[in-house]
Amino acid sequence: MSNRSEMDFCPGVGIGHVSLGDTGVSVLSFAAAGSGAGAVASVDVRGGGPGTRETDLLAPENTVGAVQAIVLAGGSAYGLAAADGAMAELESRGAGFRVFGPDSDGPVVPIVPAAVIFDLAVGDPQHRPTAADGQRATARALDNFDGAASTVVTNKVSTSTASASKASTSNIGAGCGATAGKLRGGFGQASREAAGYRVSAAVVANPVGEVVDAATGRLFGAPERAPVDPEKFADLPSPAASLNTTIGVIATNAPLAKAQLRRLAMCGHDGISWAVRPAHSPLDGDTLFAVSTASEESAAQETALEETASTTETMTTETMTALCAASSQVVCDAIVHAVVHAEPGYGLPTYSQLAKPANSSN
Repeated sequence: MSNRSEMDFCPGVGIGHVSLGDTGVSVLSFAAAGSGAGAVASVDVRGGGPGTRETDLLAPENTVGAVQAIVLAGGSAYGLAAADGAMAELESRGAGFRVFGPDSDGPVVPIVPAAVIFDLAVGDPQHRPTAADGQRATARALDNFDGAASTVVTNKVSTSTASASKASTSNIGAGCGATAGKLRGGFGQASREAAGYRVSAAVVANPVGEVVDAATGRLFGAPERAPVDPEKFADLPSPAASLNTTIGVIATNAPLAKAQLRRLAMCGHDGISWAVRPAHSPLDGDTLFAVSTASEESAAQETALEETASTTETMTTETMTALCAASSQVVCDAIVHAVVHAEPGYGLPTYSQLAKPANSSN
């Protein structure tokens, strides 16, 4: 497994952000305009306070096999409205589940799961992402979409001001109002190669638990990085108990069925537990989606279950194990990226303010 977490994000994904200062929306798109195709997907939800939409649909035993986009948003349950805007944008471009068949001119229903974080304690609690914000973020994600899922491509990350494969700040989109224990969190990305495939994670790090070991000052998820000053860290006020949550998407170009993607998402949660302590608390609603961008055929809703069923036989246990190991690691790496690249704001301290001179970057 390659350990280069700075490599390009999984091909076949477009990422778009709308940043609103103290909150925001991040959208990952998997659909080309005018196409019903998307990505085969599943999900694993943990913690005591999840805020989600369309997660039941992603259970392996349920019918629809592909999603056109996934929305990650701030605003607590109010932020789920952003998925309405995502659906509107996808419908306007003809992307979604074609109710009367893939070649019909009938209704198109975009499949857009979503998860939210609690960020109402940062900034103005009345300031929340809206459907319009979700529509704008989706438009940016679709504009950045590259369907060449079988090749390695650079996927741009669109914000209101810049585009790059990995933003210089993690406080963009849904990561604007994120906190990580005593520190500011954010939106992080990471990628690795495993068994000849790309495995990537886009994570909004907003956990109740700490990301820094108070005894050593080192990041749980990256102890090799420069430590923070333990005394300064100890002096930081403990955050008030509130609903938080780490949410994200694991994407791979390996041809996986829904049941296999569920396993990938489950293993991704190990990455949260490596980077955050405690993870999956009663005040978290940790949610990880997993998607396969392997091909348009395997993503077509009408045939997804049939066409991906054969991958269960061809995907060896060794390959699946390697993908699961990569899933755990990229989630951990993405959380570290979010914390390390957070910027001061809204009275929230950051890792960069407290860390001794760093000898590495992510």
